[in-house]
Amino acid sequence: MPKSDNQKLKILYIRDYLQKYSHEGHPVRANELITMLDKHNISADRKTIYSDVAALMDYGDDILSIPGKNGGYYLASRNFEAPELKLLVDAVQSSKYLTERKSRELIEKLCKECNEDEAKMIRRNVLVSGRVKSMNETIYYNVDAIQEAIGQNKQITFRYFDWDFGGKRKYREKPYVASPYGLCQDNENCYLLAHSERRGITHYRVDRMSDIRLTDDKRIPCPELTGKALNEHAQRLFFMFGGELTDVKLRFHRKLLNVAVDRFGRDAMLIPEDEDHFNVTVKVAVSPMFLSWLLGFGNEVKILHPQSVVEEFKALCAQALEQY
Repeated sequence: MPKSDNQKLKILYIRDYLQKYSHEGHPVRANELITMLDKHNISADRKTIYSDVAALMDYGDDILSIPGKNGGYYLASRNFEAPELKLLVDAVQSSKYLTERKSRELIEKLCKECNEDEAKMIRRNVLVSGRVKSMNETIYYNVDAIQEAIGQNKQITFRYFDWDFGGKRKYREKPYVASPYGLCQDNENCYLLAHSERRGITHYRVDRMSDIRLTDDKRIPCPELTGKALNEHAQRLFFMFGGELTDVKLRFHRKLLNVAVDRFGRDAMLIPEDEDHFNVTVKVAVSPMFLSWLLGFGNEVKILHPQSVVEEFKALCAQALEQY
């Protein structure tokens, strides 16, 4: 193909090369761009390089020019800065509901948002193998289907399954029908918050859903999962395990202040009791998981009220002790 036939691609190759290889410590010289373009069968000289870089700057790319013998061009800012990309990569690699393959695919896409030197460093620090990851390869598309249903105000139908001892899916007997209202990540798992005619307000593990289809029926109206109420409901569910919603008064040791704020939010009213303790009253779904969470803090947390929750906690401890 004659070099003139590729000229329309020239500015795109220049932009891609600057994105991939340039940074403050490595400005790209005009001769380097000319050599790169020649490999793509595109002719260029210094004058056209200057013109194309100027056009990219007019377009909005933050390209800086360093004069002098060792000077050149580099992309000064990008869609994501390196610290932001590292945060996103950390979230992807630690997510349990993304499979190992999908985690690696997403990390590679994120690496394309930085220069090659930073990408190499990110790849070296990625630890995906050996982590507990989802076995459901379709979760990425499940999320997309759920979001589409929410956007169109449609109900969905899907199959729900459990894992058997051989690591294979064991589908529940009948397809499920639900009105999706939101997605929530908790304890590194992704959940669908929904309304079901059979179960009322409920939730499902997204990685255990399959064959999601939009129906022609509108979602069942559910004020408890609409607007601000959706976030409040997700917070009350606590670790995504069901239980009766109850106002529970707790006493924490002061050294657990950060733990309480992280779990109950900055709006929780923390009331000092003495030099070493504070009290907080929260509305939570009382469940074995919630009580086990409290147990993990030993004598640094105490249930003060109601007595019914105290008795549940004592019974849970007694059941565990009976095994030993």
